Amino acid sequence: MLPSAVAQTKAQAGPLGAMQFIEGHWKATQPDGSTVEGTWLAPQGDNMLGMMRMMKDGKATMYEILAYEPSGKGLVSLVKHFKPGLIGIEEKEKQDRYNFLEATKGQAYFEKEGGDLRILYEQRSPDQFAIMRGNQENGQWVYKDLFLFNRVK
Repeated sequence: MLPSAVAQTKAQAGPLGAMQFIEGHWKATQPDGSTVEGTWLAPQGDNMLGMMRMMKDGKATMYEILAYEPSGKGLVSLVKHFKPGLIGIEEKEKQDRYNFLEATKGQAYFEKEGGDLRILYEQRSPDQFAIMRGNQENGQWVYKDLFLFNRVK
């Protein structure tokens, strides 16, 4: 049974609706023992927000704020990175920008402006999803898990 907050969320159409599976509280454990904890709010109106905290040996190593919102080119994923102390990594008025490419059931594809990197959000089960990094190899996009998240219950 889904938590009541998730069960009451109205399904959204379009690219944001395709990403609704990432809504909630998630945690990934990396091979080096570090953890990535993320929370994504439900799509509302024309946007969706998320945040991630990266930890190693009980200490924060980086934070990310993610906003999925409309732009002149359609849906865009905006990402800002911070060191502990909320020290911005990107310049004040800059952020990493990923343009929405397409969505299928349980998948949403974005491409970093400049076209050298793609990000795939892929639902593996109701309680697991992956953020995958895509790079070109021999003229084809090859995706590898960056984070494998499990729902925090």
